[in-house]
Amino acid sequence: MQDTVLVTGAAGFIGFHTTKALLKQGYQVIGIDNLNAYYDVNLKKARLAQLEGQDGFVFSQLDIGDLNGLVALNAEYGPFKKIIHLAAQAGVRYSLENPQAYIHSNILGHLNILELARHIDGFEHLVYASSSSVYGGNTHLPYSVKQSVDMPVSLYAATKRSDELMSHTYAHLYGIAQTGLRFFTVYGPWGRPDMAYYLFADAITRGEVIKIYNHGDMKRDFTYIDDIVDGITKALTSPPQQDQLHRVLNLGNHKSENLMAFVACLEDALGQKAEKELLPMQPGDVHETYADISETTAAIGYKPQTTIQQGLPQFVAWYKDYYKI
Repeated sequence: MQDTVLVTGAAGFIGFHTTKALLKQGYQVIGIDNLNAYYDVNLKKARLAQLEGQDGFVFSQLDIGDLNGLVALNAEYGPFKKIIHLAAQAGVRYSLENPQAYIHSNILGHLNILELARHIDGFEHLVYASSSSVYGGNTHLPYSVKQSVDMPVSLYAATKRSDELMSHTYAHLYGIAQTGLRFFTVYGPWGRPDMAYYLFADAITRGEVIKIYNHGDMKRDFTYIDDIVDGITKALTSPPQQDQLHRVLNLGNHKSENLMAFVACLEDALGQKAEKELLPMQPGDVHETYADISETTAAIGYKPQTTIQQGLPQFVAWYKDYYKI
C-alpha cells in the first residue's frame, strides 16, 4: 500500500475522479467534503457511493473552514504528508451573488490547509487547484504561467490568485513544497451541473432554449477530466525542488475550441439539435481561454490525449445513463 493522501473536495467533480485514480494506484485516500448545496447534493452523494466501500478510502464530511476539524482528522488518520486540495467555492457567476462563500472556502479554507501542512513533520507536497480565470482580461494567447495575472475580472478569480500568493509565501517562509494547477474548462462524466456543457445537455434533452453568450463568439480550452486527473497525479509524484518550492502550472488541452463548434459536437453526441438564444457577454466572463502547457509538460510529463470529439460522447453516455434518458 502506498502513502496516505488527503483529498479535499472528494465529492466534487475533479475530487471524485482524482480519488478514484489514486485508489487504483494503491494510495490510501482520506477524502473530505462539506457537501454544500451550491449544486445538487444528490449528485455529490452518488459520486461518493462509487467510492465508499473501496479498499483504502475513508470519507469525512468536513468543511475546510474548520481548522480544528482538519487538525483532528490529521491526528486520527495522518500524518498527511501529501495533500491534494481541490475543495473550493466554484463558479464565476455565483461569486457576484454570494461573495462571502468565496472568502470562506477559497481564502480561509486555503489558509487552513496551508496551516495544516505547516505543522506536519516531514510534509512532502501540497497540490492545489487554481484556475485559468486568474488570467482575467489578458488577451495575449496562449496563456503562459510567465504572464502577469494581477487583473482578475471576477471575485472567484481574485480568490484563486490570492491562493497562489499565499502558497508562494508559505513555501518561502516554511519550506512547504507546493504545486498550483490552473485548470482550463474541465468537462466529462460526473461533471458539474452549473457548467455550460451540462446546462446545454439539460436544455437540449428537454427541448428548451440554450443561452449562448457573446452571441456565440467565445472560445474555450476544454479539457477532459481524465487528462486533468493525469496531470494532478503526475504533479503529486513530482514535487518542485529546493530552488523554487512553489510553482504554478497550466492544466489545459492546449487547444482553443469555438463555442459553437463545441455545441455542434454536443448536439451530435445527443442526437438532438439545440434551439439557441444568442445573448451579450456576461459580467466576469472572458472571451477566450487557451493554455500554454509547455512548462507543465517539461515539469511533469503532462500530455493531454482527449479531443472534444472523443470526450463529449463519453459525457453524454454517462449523462443519459445517470438521468435514465
